[in-house]
Amino acid sequence: MVFPALDVRFAARALEAGGVIAHPTESVWGLACDPFNRDAVERLLQLKNRPLAKGLILVSGTQADFGELLESLDLEQRQKVSVSWPGPVTWLVPHFGRVPPWISGAHHSVALRCTNHPFTSALTRAFGGPIVSTSANPAGCQPAREKYQVLRYFGDELDFIGGGTTGGRQSPSEIRDLVTGRVLRAG
Repeated sequence: MVFPALDVRFAARALEAGGVIAHPTESVWGLACDPFNRDAVERLLQLKNRPLAKGLILVSGTQADFGELLESLDLEQRQKVSVSWPGPVTWLVPHFGRVPPWISGAHHSVALRCTNHPFTSALTRAFGGPIVSTSANPAGCQPAREKYQVLRYFGDELDFIGGGTTGGRQSPSEIRDLVTGRVLRAG
């Protein structure tokens, strides 16, 4: 997959400045922001018309970015997560108060995914850590699968729209609860 390297730098700078951007993921376009910037997260939620209580997914191109959250897990749990990453599996992991409430919402777990999408992976490396990533669509609308759909939904309300294309998967990432083993969304 080819995308301009300059797009990664511009996208990372926009995140660092508190912006909300759009980027391609494995199956759909996502909206992203700095997870530790409350104003950016609130703006993202407002754009999507998504309630804070639902929580958000943290995405990175490297498992090391989730080190503190994964170190609390037992060996079997860490292995279960590791064999599925990088890839389109999102795990709900107990956060033990290590993430802000505007990320976890009303939950005692946080959603984590280690992506293998080239643009998103490069973006998290350039940004220096995980990002919030949620489908690029207002609540109740179909997720954007093409850049033109992102523009149709959000117009000039975003600070940057990344390059490249989605990874071509037809279904969104699978969501699994690490503690219960339940699959909350098939992938």
